[in-house]
Amino acid sequence: MLLHIVARGKIGRSAESELVERYLKRIIWPTKVTELPDRGGKVPEPAAAGVTIVLDERGIALSSSEIAKKLESWRDSGKREARFLVGAADGHDERERDQADLLLSFGPATWPHLLVRAMLAEQLFRATSILANHPYHREG
Repeated sequence: MLLHIVARGKIGRSAESELVERYLKRIIWPTKVTELPDRGGKVPEPAAAGVTIVLDERGIALSSSEIAKKLESWRDSGKREARFLVGAADGHDERERDQADLLLSFGPATWPHLLVRAMLAEQLFRATSILANHPYHREG
């Protein structure tokens, strides 16, 4: 299953960019990043057999193990792509939220959208490591 991060804002050369790259290249699943301008630009259409996850402060907070279970469930049910939408500073519009299969939150704090991209990349690496029984993830 393709892990596709669709993010608003240009990350350029930055500390956040280095973190995103560090984690994405360690993921054994296929990954893709699509950058969009802060406003406008067309969000790529979801794959026919895909799932859309919108990162939103109103979403639910899942543990790393719960994220892994979601990915495993989607993969095992034949989903070909998991699209993770990261908004700009103003977040997402209601249409994007309404069309999401899951609203995911990294907690009640407000995070800079470039940092959210790095946090997401790390959580995707952690979740896929859990599914591969890799020792990167340790609970407790």
